Amino acid sequence: MQSRLRLAGHGVQPLLLMFPLGLFWMAFVFDLATLLGAPALVGTLAYWNLVAGLVGGVPAVLAVGFDAFTAVGPRAARIGFFSLLLDVGVLIVFAVLTLMRVRDTDRAADPGLLLLEVAGLAVAAFGAWFGGRFGDPRAPVAEPLRR
Repeated sequence: MQSRLRLAGHGVQPLLLMFPLGLFWMAFVFDLATLLGAPALVGTLAYWNLVAGLVGGVPAVLAVGFDAFTAVGPRAARIGFFSLLLDVGVLIVFAVLTLMRVRDTDRAADPGLLLLEVAGLAVAAFGAWFGGRFGDPRAPVAEPLRR
């Protein structure tokens, strides 16, 4: 499935997805460091990475939704909607993680929240694999600009 929402010949969806995924991974690293004995400030950084990832994830999901609703053909529509469900699921998991940490003054995660983070990252990794595995292998990542 080739992205129909494009900017200068590049698909917008992959560009928008990398920012929140990177922030979610860094939040996991910061939370793991906090549980291993890092200062409480590192847990606060993890919380704000989650918030920034959620803010960046909304336009990414909107781009996925646009691609899903404008897909041509039933196979592309199924792939698009399944990708949309996976991406929305990842955002929901990380929104729950963020909301569960609001009351804590240090915004640090306990081991249970860290396991939920791992589950969210596993769903995100599956979503990235699914998009790459079942996408159109002949579709160019970027098309040359036509003058």
